[in-house]
Amino acid sequence: MHRRTFLRGLVAGSLGGGASAAAQPAVKTYRVGVILEGGSYYAAIDGFKAGLKELGFEEGRQYTLLIRDVKGNLGAVAETARNLEQEKVDLIFAMATSVSLAVRQGTTKVPVVFSAGGDVIGSGLITSFAKPGGRFTGVYSRNVDLIAKRLQILKEAVPKVRRILLFYDSDNPNTRESVPRTREAARQLRIDLAEKHVHSVDDLRAALRELKASESDAIFLVPDAMVDSESQIIADTAKVKKLPTMFYERTAVVWGGLASYGASLYARGRLAAKYAQRVLLGTSPGELPVESFDRLELVINLNTAKALGLTIPPSLLARADEVIQ
Repeated sequence: MHRRTFLRGLVAGSLGGGASAAAQPAVKTYRVGVILEGGSYYAAIDGFKAGLKELGFEEGRQYTLLIRDVKGNLGAVAETARNLEQEKVDLIFAMATSVSLAVRQGTTKVPVVFSAGGDVIGSGLITSFAKPGGRFTGVYSRNVDLIAKRLQILKEAVPKVRRILLFYDSDNPNTRESVPRTREAARQLRIDLAEKHVHSVDDLRAALRELKASESDAIFLVPDAMVDSESQIIADTAKVKKLPTMFYERTAVVWGGLASYGASLYARGRLAAKYAQRVLLGTSPGELPVESFDRLELVINLNTAKALGLTIPPSLLARADEVIQ
């Protein structure tokens, strides 16, 4: 009799434990929208995932990414962001200043973490670094501020450079700041500019097909997400036409560009993950100070230099953070 009573109690306790376990709340899976213009910006996504993993966020369990690659079409960003907001994502990760501004135009409620290289205050994206206010916060790197230094490095790598070619979209708000700075830096170094306005990926590809090596001594990239999304094609075309290239992110140099100087997209994405995690867990973006990412790297591709018949000065190689050979 006592044994039957004990067994009934054991079974009841077991069932009670099962009910308790079933009542445990499921782990919330956050939905994070990602908007980029393609190309080298995928390196930032890799860094973003790595950063979230370090913070204990496992993809597929704590979060899922809804990646929207607009393939260099800045005009599609606002609608893409609007659709993500309607899909009720918990957060949008926006790459590039121009993309972030377009995301702001297309959304009203969703919090946004950005990785930007332009003037985030002057453009109106945030009100201050310490207290950005509103729905936006993230990581800022000095892409535009580094234009003069980048041009100086190109001049050091290719002393005979007299004329450089710029491709950019004059409708991109970021270029309104970066192009005048490039003109001034070129003037001081006594370098002429050949400026080509391209308003789409198709325009850029057509300009690259028609490019003659005699038009310039090198190609210099100013911060423009649409142009940067085509870094692979720019690097490939430049090698065929025997033109040195100066980029602002290492991925393009891995793909065959001559050199780059700037902040790693991977590292910026990794740092942006810290902001994403805090926002997802309830912190208001407007209360999270924007962090300036100042870790810069000089990357040189010696294989490309050899293919172009260039000898990179030892003093420049000694300063390089990475030499690809």
